[in-house]
Amino acid sequence: MRRPTDLSTTGSNAGFPTGFDANANKVIVLAAGGTGGHMFPAEALARELLARGRAVTLVTDKRGHAFGENLPEVPVHRIRAASPGAGIVGKLKAALQMGLGLLEARALMRRLDPAAVVGFGGYPSVPTVYAAIQSKLPALLHEQNAVLGRANRMLIAGARRIAVAFSDIEKLGEAQRAKIVRTGNPVRPAVAARRLSPYEAPGAAGPVRLLVMGGSQGARIFSEVIPAALALLPEEMRARIHLAQQCRPEDLEAARDALEPLGLARLELQTFFRDVPERLAACHLAVTRAGASTIAELTCIGRPAILVPYPHATDDHQTANARHLAQAGAAWLVPQPSFTAQALAERLSALLADPQALAAAARAAHGWGTADAATALADAVLAMLDGGPAAHDHADSDHDQSQHARRSSAGASAKGAAE
Repeated sequence: MRRPTDLSTTGSNAGFPTGFDANANKVIVLAAGGTGGHMFPAEALARELLARGRAVTLVTDKRGHAFGENLPEVPVHRIRAASPGAGIVGKLKAALQMGLGLLEARALMRRLDPAAVVGFGGYPSVPTVYAAIQSKLPALLHEQNAVLGRANRMLIAGARRIAVAFSDIEKLGEAQRAKIVRTGNPVRPAVAARRLSPYEAPGAAGPVRLLVMGGSQGARIFSEVIPAALALLPEEMRARIHLAQQCRPEDLEAARDALEPLGLARLELQTFFRDVPERLAACHLAVTRAGASTIAELTCIGRPAILVPYPHATDDHQTANARHLAQAGAAWLVPQPSFTAQALAERLSALLADPQALAAAARAAHGWGTADAATALADAVLAMLDGGPAAHDHADSDHDQSQHARRSSAGASAKGAAE
């Protein structure tokens, strides 16, 4: 049996910046799973709360990463947690780890005496948020997707608020909807800084910058379909395309062999893009999955996209995410079974022949998104501590300001927006 996880703290002393009165300024605990989809918004909230003079600490499991060089002053505590495994044995092992994690989380809550706990989903967040609820501490959940995640479903009954990115959340009971405050999903500072980057649709004979990303691990189907689809385009259209595509390492050479003979204006293949904000701002059209972080970044900057949801995502939440954007006229939803070379070639031909449709979708995406989600989320947390009414629904306010743009955008691009 593994030794108990070390509950020691890494970072600043006891979780309080120098000069703070610990009694008057209790720490706010952020509990998050280890993936980027959970950690990015947690880091954004930590940055915002620190800027407001609040003490923050992070709780995750052994797999979760600290904020590292970005926020070295944030202490990190690690407790045991596990997602349900396959079969009875796997589930029993996970239950044991979660039970031990709950005991560790209860001890941690007693030690830290936090003002509140904010959960960002993922099973590693469950013991900490549940321990906070048992201790009658204020708890806020943040849901990044259009479908309430399984971890958040386990916790929603005891949470005081749930901050959401989408206007309608599936698998959320009617009794819990009064807890909703719409904040949006925080994005990285480098993405937020490009909120005002204007979109310029491609000219009739000018270059077309196409960005293809399949999430942090790439997507094999993109490496297979993109070259075949581009091969079906007229030669003069291919000669305008600047393609930047993310590929899995094992797919890179095959994709290069298929793309290089096509006579593209520019070809760039990488296994990982470290400058995604710059590439998003520069692209005319993106082809991507529909994870929550991808949706938030596309709409913050305001770029049209062909969204191909990962079909095996839990509860098919990526399809729900993509459907929201398609209905807003901001993207084109293509289920993976329909993502064929012929279908993509036809879609690209139609869009490149109609730059106004691309521009309309870019406006709709920009109207849907926000760069201020971290601010709104911090407002919601602090409003909960004050015991006042729900924080201002920032994202919907942002939408109200751009309602006219969305209506005109949707009218121009709704045709074929969803398959």
